[in-house]
Amino acid sequence: MRKTAATMLCRAAMPPVTVDPQPGEPMPRRLDHLVICVHDLEQAALDWQTLGFTLTPTGVHPFGTSNRLAQFGNNFLELLGVTDAAAVPPAAPDRFSFAAHNQDFLRTREGMSMLALHSDDAHADAARFRAEHIGAYAPFDFGRDAVLPGGGTARVEFSLAFATASAMPAIAFFTCQQHHPPELFWKPQYQRHPNGALRVVEVVMSAPEPAAHRDCLVRVMEGEAELAPGRLTVGERGDRITVLSPTEITRRLPGLAIDMSPRFCAARLAVADLDATRRGLKDNGVDFEMIGAVLLVSSAATHGLALEFVEQETV
Repeated sequence: MRKTAATMLCRAAMPPVTVDPQPGEPMPRRLDHLVICVHDLEQAALDWQTLGFTLTPTGVHPFGTSNRLAQFGNNFLELLGVTDAAAVPPAAPDRFSFAAHNQDFLRTREGMSMLALHSDDAHADAARFRAEHIGAYAPFDFGRDAVLPGGGTARVEFSLAFATASAMPAIAFFTCQQHHPPELFWKPQYQRHPNGALRVVEVVMSAPEPAAHRDCLVRVMEGEAELAPGRLTVGERGDRITVLSPTEITRRLPGLAIDMSPRFCAARLAVADLDATRRGLKDNGVDFEMIGAVLLVSSAATHGLALEFVEQETV
């Protein structure tokens, strides 16, 4: 990932207490989408369709990347590839390059490179991130053409505000504000998945010392934090980040390779009927294991991001 002098270190870990939002502070943020960076976008799309996801047609960005989306009720997964390296803009001291970050990420691995959170005002978010020392970057506005289910196109536009920390050099966060009417982007035809997926409810990170990232993630999520041995959870039930130590990762995600740098390593998705999900994956020849009430698909089958499927009632 490209770093500049503007990237600042989040504060060191604080005492292990729950942090409650103060009166007048913004509500905790909800998960907007997960950026899953892959070398071969079309092959990854085929593999994710085998996992039971319905994907949108390819979207092309004006800065050298392309995507395929798995939309849910109010968040989505983004498979992202660098498809035009010559168009990737370099990072600058006060400008985060989305495409350059993902291009650098792919030099060492595939998987989840960024987490996007919902925003109603990305420009205000950028100012807040600067004031709170988690991202001295200008907001980024852009548009692209989205292919509609009937074959036509519609212009969709976004504003992004980026947050980074030197303690988490391989990953990044941003808020995403959509300017277009919702019906231009959110399509029921793209939200019905053979595997029964309804939405992303949790993002799992690994880190040697989860508590060390509490203050930074609280500032990004604007939610309360809970600490337990080897575990940090930030956000509300159904819209949260959980950071686990290597020991806890091994318990929750057996077989996952442990990285000593903080990483996004898994996503938990709610489904309508876990038995139906299990049958569908089995019919498609997808390897998985049941860990209690959780159906786990390893990162080897997903281009770097393990998936946990759980029934909606257990979220």
